[in-house]
Amino acid sequence: MLDLCTLGTGGTMPLPDRALSSLYVRVGGRSLLIDCGEGTQVGVQKLGWGMQCIDGILISHYHADHVSGLPGMLLALTKAQRQEPLHIYGPVGLPYIVGGLRVIAPQLTFPLVLHELKDDLSPFHIIGLEVTPFALDHGMPCLGWRLHLPRAAAFDPVKARAAGVPVPLWKQLQRGETVTENGVTYTPADVLGAPRPGITVLCATDTRPVEAIAEMGFRCDMMILEGMYGAEEKYPLAVKNHHMLFREAAALARDAEAGQLVLTHFSTSIETPEEFLPNATAVFPDTVCATDGQTWTLRYPQE
Repeated sequence: MLDLCTLGTGGTMPLPDRALSSLYVRVGGRSLLIDCGEGTQVGVQKLGWGMQCIDGILISHYHADHVSGLPGMLLALTKAQRQEPLHIYGPVGLPYIVGGLRVIAPQLTFPLVLHELKDDLSPFHIIGLEVTPFALDHGMPCLGWRLHLPRAAAFDPVKARAAGVPVPLWKQLQRGETVTENGVTYTPADVLGAPRPGITVLCATDTRPVEAIAEMGFRCDMMILEGMYGAEEKYPLAVKNHHMLFREAAALARDAEAGQLVLTHFSTSIETPEEFLPNATAVFPDTVCATDGQTWTLRYPQE
């Protein structure tokens, strides 16, 4: 099971009812943030899913609306007496940006571990997720994120008995451990059936449409993309500022055969995002406009 909350759905500047960009992701009681716009700690407190359990922050890029909440978040974690390391991932320039922001948050109660993602965009693991970063088109280094929660293969007692695996070893093998007993080595493959599909979420904001979004999000359960501009007449502005229209985001979700599309990161010029929702649903019907504090729970597909 994977829980999501759009803490803030605004782009550029906060509005009275729309905070800046941040997504809260929770798996098995541990969590991470994707971006940390101004006031993110307030959204976390309102949500009530926990602050101490945040083990990582993924920063897409270094415009202020995506990182200005970082000092406050670090200080909030310090006030909560966090001791465990906090991992921050971001594109080239991460140490410089975090170092500058930490001028006003110099003393922390926990180690800060920075992962600057330059040329190597290999998958990494955090809170039980396999996270794959990929490049976006925003006129500056900017990353999207593919989050995959794997699902263990089902235990197959018939297969275990046929392989002669002693019953007392079944639980260890189910947990993925390899066990040797009386000179015989048993592996998880001896007791597990075929692989089962997991849960995949694709998150990409602040970008023009790029093929990597549809490719990385192919048949994902949920695609979370920016809806910076709704009206078609905003197209020249979208191209100039390296953003997307509702329609363009929906086309990516359609091409990816995504399960559903969630639009976020709305321009301050959009008072009511739902006004432009038909521009997206005409292309990809299963599209919604996120609101601050909205939550989703994604579960493994039923067998």
